[in-house]
Amino acid sequence: MDNHSPAIFVGDTLGLDFLNSVATPLDVQVDWIEDGEGLLRWLAQAGLVPRETLEVIRSQALPGELDKIADQARSLREWFRTFVHAHRGRPLTAAALDELEPLNRLLERDEGFSRITAKQPGEGGGLDFQSMRKWRSPEALLLPIGEALGRFVCTEDFSDVKACEGHACTLLFADHTRGHRRRWCSMAMCGNRAKQTAHRHRLKQGQ
Repeated sequence: MDNHSPAIFVGDTLGLDFLNSVATPLDVQVDWIEDGEGLLRWLAQAGLVPRETLEVIRSQALPGELDKIADQARSLREWFRTFVHAHRGRPLTAAALDELEPLNRLLERDEGFSRITAKQPGEGGGLDFQSMRKWRSPEALLLPIGEALGRFVCTEDFSDVKACEGHACTLLFADHTRGHRRRWCSMAMCGNRAKQTAHRHRLKQGQ
């Protein structure tokens, strides 16, 4: 797995999936937004920015401009990671508002608006009321990320935010399972590896 492999989306919420855009899934750290092209790929995979919009921004960006935006995204990611780790495991309260000022400053830059559009044929036709955004510069790519983080903070119970118990795994997730017994980022990755380790341990004890 490398930076060009599909990103991992196991957080059960985009706010945590953004933090998981750097991870150690197979004992080697992978950063899917290590540069501007990586940021564009991740935004497309996350469904946060239309692919046609990303193509326009790519074609109009100055040399090195997208790399600078990716650097800002990584800084935002690590700031938010510190916030999440400081508060996970218990409900978030209004007392945390001052800590979220950097996120509010980002959200204030948004030039969002609404528009009446036609529904797609598969959606039954008719009209739809959609939220839109003006993409005046590559810096606007940070805005849907900020919106995802803001929604996460306001809608998720931080008591449900957990870190994968896998060895060396850094992935976070919101445990929405019944009984809140989820332990792994996914059974396909850390869950199966833990089972194999436990099986080898039992065999060794039996010998």
